[in-house]
Amino acid sequence: MLVVKNIHKSFGDAEVLKGISTTFEPGKTSLVIGQSGSGKTVFIKCMIGLHDPEGGSIEFDNRVFNKLKESEKREIRKEIGMVFQGSALYDSMTVEENVMFPLKMFAQNTKQEMLKRVNFVLDRVNLSGSNDKYPSELSGGMKKRVAIARAIVMKPKYLFCDEPNSGLDPQTAIVIDNLIREITREYNIITVINSHDMNSVMEIGDKIIFLKDGVKAWEGTKEDIFKTDNEAVVNFVYSSNLYKKVREVFLKDN
Repeated sequence: MLVVKNIHKSFGDAEVLKGISTTFEPGKTSLVIGQSGSGKTVFIKCMIGLHDPEGGSIEFDNRVFNKLKESEKREIRKEIGMVFQGSALYDSMTVEENVMFPLKMFAQNTKQEMLKRVNFVLDRVNLSGSNDKYPSELSGGMKKRVAIARAIVMKPKYLFCDEPNSGLDPQTAIVIDNLIREITREYNIITVINSHDMNSVMEIGDKIIFLKDGVKAWEGTKEDIFKTDNEAVVNFVYSSNLYKKVREVFLKDN
């Protein structure tokens, strides 16, 4: 279980997070949504240790991450996988070298053992045989899959994804969504996704957290979001005529 309690984060005089509390469970994909400036990126960066909150706690299986010494945080970071918005692959490294990078940093395996693990995760994301390719030779969707392979190569307990569908066409975005959901359930990972893609919310959102002006304005399931009368959520989610019609049909049938 990942538990966030009353997180506060400011930059200068600007308070970005104003006491957010929530929980994330294994085997479920949790999506954090909200308008630009709502605090969702800062929220995720606090959870993975890129920002230190001024108040509150972030607990990874009862370990209060933001209160630990740096050496103790390192042990938890071994359990965290991260998929960055732009994939963040090293251009000068091959696919194999990119995916192997966390193993070289944190694992004590032999080269043969590391290569076996790399080949396993590349096969899992349907990229077998791409070991020697460079990022410049890959499509946007393939880069995302390499990033996912790198994120799961250490067998993480926690997976964080920052706008994983950014820059992808709708069909490729569905592939990435399904892959993340499959991996989350298959390995019983706690997955937290920062997203603006409402298709992702409706397709894979086991839990949805809506942030507005640095506070948690709403949370629930993708089914709950059709029924909510929270004005901020309704205005954000149903700004598209398509989703307005979907909601109307859902409410009529239920």
